[in-house]
Amino acid sequence: MELNNLKPALGSTGREKRIARGQGSGHGGTATRGHKGAKSRSGYSRKIGFEGGQMPLQRRVPKFGFKNINRVEYKAVSLGLIEKVATKLGVTEIDQDVLVNSGIVSKNDLIKVLSDGGLTKKLTIKAEGFSLKAIEIIEAQGGTAVKI
Repeated sequence: MELNNLKPALGSTGREKRIARGQGSGHGGTATRGHKGAKSRSGYSRKIGFEGGQMPLQRRVPKFGFKNINRVEYKAVSLGLIEKVATKLGVTEIDQDVLVNSGIVSKNDLIKVLSDGGLTKKLTIKAEGFSLKAIEIIEAQGGTAVKI
């Protein structure tokens, strides 16, 4: 087999449909556009997504559902991560400034402390929110959880 004798498989290619080239082609006359109306005329173009005045799908679908405008979004920080920061910096009091300087949260984030990773040292942690388990673990180590 060489490049000069390659050809498509039998039946895989057909002849091009020659539209509007006379009655003998079978596609003359109306040129497969049907009879009369805007769609048969030259220059016709329909807006993408137009459904004849009915509310189109792409505008109709997003109207379902509910988004709570009063939702408060917290940045979750685990106790394990807080302990790593405390050991690295050698501090016993953790607040937003310490976490911002270590690159864990940004200055506009609301912080919620979660119990992941556990805690092995006495720390004072100041944050906007705590999980119940996190408070238990902090107080079991003799530390305090201060809600801002």
